[in-house]
Amino acid sequence: MKKIIVPVDFSKHSEYALETAAKLAKQHNSELIVMHMLEMSESIFSASSSERGEENAFMLMVANKKFETFLDQPYLDGLTVTPMVKYHKVLKEVAEVAIDVNADLIVMGSRGHSDHDGIFTGSNTEKVVRYSSTPVLVVKSKLDTIDFNHIVLATDFSEKSVPAVENAVSLLSKLGKKTTLLHINSPNLSFLSTDEIDEKISNFLEHSKLNESDLSIARICDHNIEDGVASFSNREQADAIAMITHGRKGLSHFFGGSISEDVVNHTKLPVITFKL
Repeated sequence: MKKIIVPVDFSKHSEYALETAAKLAKQHNSELIVMHMLEMSESIFSASSSERGEENAFMLMVANKKFETFLDQPYLDGLTVTPMVKYHKVLKEVAEVAIDVNADLIVMGSRGHSDHDGIFTGSNTEKVVRYSSTPVLVVKSKLDTIDFNHIVLATDFSEKSVPAVENAVSLLSKLGKKTTLLHINSPNLSFLSTDEIDEKISNFLEHSKLNESDLSIARICDHNIEDGVASFSNREQADAIAMITHGRKGLSHFFGGSISEDVVNHTKLPVITFKL
């Protein structure tokens, strides 16, 4: 990983994301691009060009000052850190910047759904994932280590998912020691027999470049996808959850609906998302 983007709003969740990204950057010799988005009021856009320029200059000065303090962290020593300020709070800009700079990963903090404003509400995190074709790592708390011994990747083993799963497995192999591809069989999602699931997995592997001998594959039955992911991850003491997302409907993977949103907002584990 050569470049990692960290969107920040100078909150404690920003610090969780920044410290996590710093650990990854040291491990992979990556550049950190720390990105802050100024929340501009509508009145600024209706003001004259001179007034707008003065307001922009003032807010930029304040942001730069905050950056100096926020980035004064011992865990950033020895790293290449590039501060970046964007004027609009349009979260799809995070995804656009990631493409422009050819970033390998976006690391975000999230506190889940909240009544308070700020970047790191659950709904805003979902928006970044919705637009991002770059993998996104979402953290909810301070991580003692980024050595993920076991990552659970939920997938439906559909043929159309092959490229996304291959990309996910490639990155996850750099982040963790073991990745398990997990199929959740739920009565709400066209329940399959054991033979049908086995046939689907076999067909998936035939169309992929993945080597079955190098993979861990698991099947679980549960009332719904969210419960299945949570139950399996807890039982196997997983360190992180990975999901494939579907950009057109926000944070949703192959299973559709709001299932992935629930997983990301309710689990305490780090979640890594990959776009279909």
